[in-house]
Amino acid sequence: MIPFSFYRRALNALGRRCFALFFSHTFKRFGKNVAIISPDIIEGERFISLGDNVSINTQAWLLALRQNDTLPQLDIGAGTTIGRFAHIVALREVIIGNNVLIADKVYISDNLHGYEDTTIAIKNQPILFKARVEIGDNSWIGENVSIIGASIGKHCVIGANSVVTQDIPDYSIAVGSPARVIKRYNSLTQQWTTIDQESTHE
Repeated sequence: MIPFSFYRRALNALGRRCFALFFSHTFKRFGKNVAIISPDIIEGERFISLGDNVSINTQAWLLALRQNDTLPQLDIGAGTTIGRFAHIVALREVIIGNNVLIADKVYISDNLHGYEDTTIAIKNQPILFKARVEIGDNSWIGENVSIIGASIGKHCVIGANSVVTQDIPDYSIAVGSPARVIKRYNSLTQQWTTIDQESTHE
């Protein structure tokens, strides 16, 4: 008996080829061997760049939203893998580096919804730019993470369920809501050390 996983892989492969055949030309850049599996919504493709060997799993929502004369930019670097149910929104600039691993159900956005006017339903208020988002090369973003108007450095780990609203420096491990750095890589000792340990060695 042929296992179900065989059929699933075959259908996914067929879907990737069909997507590339019919829609790759609509993107700003569509690299070699890009795999987008059964996306939910993709809007603003002409502002979206995908590097070589990018893999985006099922039910992704990618949105590059143009407001007035400001052109958005959503770049996903070579070798990056994005899990299921990703929601990535660029009002101005969201840059994801090379070889980034993003788990399931991750939300990444350079904006937030207006809410200040209590006479208008929040859903009817404008979307407001917060800050540029950049995720550095070789980082790992855990499941259910939200990144809103903040950047993450190179080779970072963001723990599951974290909410990142402030920048995270290179070579850091951050967890929590709001996320805070709990470990950093010490290039002198070539070890990952907790923040408390790091301070006692200074």
